[in-house]
Parts: sequence; C-alpha cells; structure tokens
Amino acid sequence: MTAKLTGFEKHTLAVGASIPLQHIYFDYAKASVRNDARPELDKLVSFMETHPEIYIELGTHTDSRGNDAYNLKLSQQRAESVVAYLVKKGIAAERMTAKGYGETQLLNRCTNGVVCTDKEHQQNRRTEFKIVKM
Repeated sequence: MTAKLTGFEKHTLAVGASIPLQHIYFDYAKASVRNDARPELDKLVSFMETHPEIYIELGTHTDSRGNDAYNLKLSQQRAESVVAYLVKKGIAAERMTAKGYGETQLLNRCTNGVVCTDKEHQQNRRTEFKIVKM
C-alpha cells in the first residue's frame, strides 16, 4: 500500500520510506521544538490524522561537531520532543517511535575533524520520519 504525502514534497510512501521534514531546526545544544518548526510538524499531524493506519519512526540527526555520545543523547532528546509535540496535537503516542541517530548517518563529508561550512553542517542536522507500518 502506498499513500501520497501532500504538503511535503509529494513523496509516494511505503513501509520503509524515509522522508525528511523541512525546516525542523533546533537551537544549538537544545532539544525543544522551535516555533518556526511548528507549521511543518502540523503538516505531519494532518497527514497522520488522514492516515490513521500509518505508524512512523521520527528520527533526528546531528552534525559531527561535539562529542559522539553527546550528539546521540541530544538527537534522542530532540526526537522525543518532536513526538511529544505530535502527541500534544492529538496523535496517539503508540503510532510513533522516537529515535536519535546522532551523527551516525551524515549526508556529506563533514565527519569529525573535517572543516565544513555552517551550511554543510546544517545538511546533517535534520528530522525525518520513516513509515514502519501501514
């Protein structure tokens, strides 16, 4: 079964598909959902309300700056913060899993010790959701 995710980038979804949420930024060393992230998360709320059969994993990622263990912990806190926001908006907690990946799945060359621009680091600081059940 597949479903269209309207309001994002018109991805066709299936179990295992991972979709980045746009503009879900966090303040440096903080895990709370910022006001500017809420419109994008509200799109996910609408999608989840329209598709009650869908269960997701919300994964967050950090850039490589900072200690690996710290980044893993911070990304987990951020994922839990996103789930808490969605629960507050009425999405059942059992439909979501929070997963922090830290810097284990970088999208570019910006690993520990590599000099990169802020823009390059930002590519790695992201939130995605993955369909785990439909």
